[in-house]
Amino acid sequence: MNTRHQNRRQRPPRPLAFTLIEVMISVAIFSMVVAVIYSTWFLILNSSRTAMLAAAQVQRQRVAIHTIEDSLTTIQSFQASPQYYSFIVSNGESSLLSFTSRLPEGFPRGGRYERFSVRRLIFNVEPPPNPDNAFAENANEKDLVMRQYPILTGMDSDEQAFPVVLARNVRKFSVECWDTNAQNWVDEWDTTNSIPPLIKVDLVLGRNSDNLDNSAPTFSISRVIAPPAEMMPTVVQVPSGGNNGSAPNLNLNLGGRSISTGGGR
Repeated sequence: MNTRHQNRRQRPPRPLAFTLIEVMISVAIFSMVVAVIYSTWFLILNSSRTAMLAAAQVQRQRVAIHTIEDSLTTIQSFQASPQYYSFIVSNGESSLLSFTSRLPEGFPRGGRYERFSVRRLIFNVEPPPNPDNAFAENANEKDLVMRQYPILTGMDSDEQAFPVVLARNVRKFSVECWDTNAQNWVDEWDTTNSIPPLIKVDLVLGRNSDNLDNSAPTFSISRVIAPPAEMMPTVVQVPSGGNNGSAPNLNLNLGGRSISTGGGR
């Protein structure tokens, strides 16, 4: 009996806590679970951020094209005043599109030029004022900007220094005109005192500068715009002449329609 009781007393006591190995295994499992949760949450946040940036980029692209389209559909041209109404297209690294339009009230910066609805517009691609700013990832990025001014007053210093930025990180901005003689698209419009019947605008934007993913896609959009106006011939602007005070009777072909101007009784 004494020996049996002695053996019982000599047995090691049963542990009342986890061993070090069990604790290490538990910590390892917990760390793996936390890592999985964090990775999933990070992917969700990154995907949401990328989607928001892509949506903002597409929206900005649509606004840029819509602004150009609105201005082209209200274009003005008078043959007797080419210095005010010339239509200029230049493609290349610093593409440029310039013309005169009678702009609606809701046009960008319309409040600034409220009394002058007929304004000269200049769309061109140029580097940002400060290539090291928060919006430009490198000095190679360019913006599509718009400047405007009333045709009789000229451009002021504020408009020159602070144009409206329609799109950032522009990879391509090109304007082509339909040449009725060549029956083809041309990237230079030599007859600056006339309006082309069709104008094609291509705009390609690179990934947003805030997006760190180099594999992000570019955004491309193309529009063919038919200006609903043609050049106003000089004879229409010339004051009435002659003994009877009437203008000469001339038949003009505008847009396929024969229009008779002047003519006395």
